[in-house]
Amino acid sequence: MRYTSGAIEALIDEFAKLPGIGRKTAQRLAMHVLQEPRQEVEKLAAALIDVKERVTRCSVCQNITDLGTDPCKVCTSSGRDRTVICVVESPTEVLALEKTGHYKGLYHVLHGVISPLDGIGPDDIKIRELLTRLGHEGSASVREVVLALNPTVEGETTSLYIGKLLKPLGISVTRIARGIPVGAELEFIDEATLSRAMDGRSAL
Repeated sequence: MRYTSGAIEALIDEFAKLPGIGRKTAQRLAMHVLQEPRQEVEKLAAALIDVKERVTRCSVCQNITDLGTDPCKVCTSSGRDRTVICVVESPTEVLALEKTGHYKGLYHVLHGVISPLDGIGPDDIKIRELLTRLGHEGSASVREVVLALNPTVEGETTSLYIGKLLKPLGISVTRIARGIPVGAELEFIDEATLSRAMDGRSAL
């Protein structure tokens, strides 16, 4: 025990379990909580409990939503383009795409990617739900499925697998473009990224 308080040490241990949070950051968070008024700490605790009790998955797109709001707000929005579905790995990617304000279609969240080394196969992620969804909505209403998975070996494997499944349905399957980040210098870009950027070039 590094602290004279077992309660502080336990809180640090819990914070340190969060992704991206090291021991020092966990200590700062714990000390911050200690210094906050009780009312603020109770609000934090209530928010944590609410997340576990109120958040569920949308029965249509598998994105996160509140209990009582199923289908989710994106799926029920009249302003979305219902002919396009963007397939992503997690709800985090949905948030990132929504922040751009550019994409106006629907989503489908896989909650993972195919990774044989980790024991994750096609049946362990939400591919079956995607196929069922396309079957219900029909290829007449959905014209395009955009695969927006991370450019990892697992992401590539998953994209190829889904593309093979969707091809017989007559739905256009596309992938998001991959290229050079804004502000980057060409000399520091790896060969694979440069090749994809060149292959995916577009007119001005």
